[in-house]
Amino acid sequence: MILTPPNDEHFMRQALREAHGAYQEGEVPIGCVIVKDGKVLGRGRNHMETLRDPTAHAEILAMGAASSAVENWRLDGCTLYATLEPCPMCAGAILNGRISRVVYGSKDKRLGALGSAYDILNGNPLNREIEVVGGVLGEECLDLIRAFFQDLRKRSKSRETEEQLPEALLGDLPEN
Repeated sequence: MILTPPNDEHFMRQALREAHGAYQEGEVPIGCVIVKDGKVLGRGRNHMETLRDPTAHAEILAMGAASSAVENWRLDGCTLYATLEPCPMCAGAILNGRISRVVYGSKDKRLGALGSAYDILNGNPLNREIEVVGGVLGEECLDLIRAFFQDLRKRSKSRETEEQLPEALLGDLPEN
């Protein structure tokens, strides 16, 4: 059995709070916090629908906030906590932003880029070593995403006269 450092659960709970906020706003419930030396530097939650921006992922927004807080794009020594395994775009941003450590909740077998579907950080061309820890509060993170998509399906079925939701939103749920 792998023991999780207490701080990882603490900060993952903060990321989960961000994910709950995204859920309330009608966004896919993914949340993220960026931490350095025990202090949260940036927070983010999915805002793709609200902002109509394909790059408005929780991780990207949290990294932007953290970069503003430290007045530098280099986030050396920071840990990124995300409720879902980051996608390829976010993994690239993590690599370029020099994040030192990534902790995520649930695996994403369809788009996860930290070992599930892809492994962008391991053996990267920039030779940066980034520690990756997965599965922290994974069931809680996955349960929130499942609940969101179940609600979305129920709403979709109840709106027979409205346009059908894209299948991509109703497709495969990430698995833990």
